[in-house]
Order: sequence, then structure tokens, then C-alpha cells
Amino acid sequence: QVQLVESGGGSVQAGGSLTLSCTASASIFNGNTMAWYRQAPGKQRELVARIFAFGHTIYEASVRRRFTISKDDNQKTVSLQKDFLHPEDAGTYYCNKRPTQAYDFWGQGTQVSVSS
Repeated sequence: QVQLVESGGGSVQAGGSLTLSCTASASIFNGNTMAWYRQAPGKQRELVARIFAFGHTIYEASVRRRFTISKDDNQKTVSLQKDFLHPEDAGTYYCNKRPTQAYDFWGQGTQVSVSS
């Protein structure tokens, strides 16, 4: 069964923190680079952070030193700790493997809003 379930979104003030969580099915998680993506209203989905199967992490410049991606291989979960949030961090956050194909399954995402 294919599964991606994101949670942990909410509304925070600028400078606040949130932790997002994602539970993935084995078919998506095992052996793959996992990533968090963000889609702001009216914009395309964009990559935020990724974690390779062996644990190496890469962040987009706008979130570097503010966000931390981590995973639990046993639980098949991926987390995104978000600190010092900016209004431009708002959007719907999705997790998935990296790279994805056009036909790949996506979860419902979790929404984050940041007020200034």
C-alpha cells in the first residue's frame, strides 16, 4: 500500500517554530532519498530539504541553518524541524522521495501559515 501522511502544520508568528512529520510506506521510503517540498499559493511546488538514504542532508539556501531534516529508518518517518520561521515559509508542505516522476503518488500535505 502506497502511503504518505504529513502532519504538524499550523499557524505561528514570525520567529516561531514548527515540527512537521511524515510517515511513508516502505515502497516509497526504503533506499530512497526523502525530501520535504513546499507549495505556496499560486506557485509551483519547490524542494526545501532532502536527506539521503545514508543520512547526508542538503537544504535550499532560503532555509539553511533554520530548518533541520531528519528520518527514522525503522519507523519510516521523515521530520522537518523549522525554526525562526519567516512569512515566506508559509505554504503546504509535502514529503516524498527525491526525485519524483509525474505519475508518483503525493499525500495531502500539511499547511503552514506564518504571520508577521
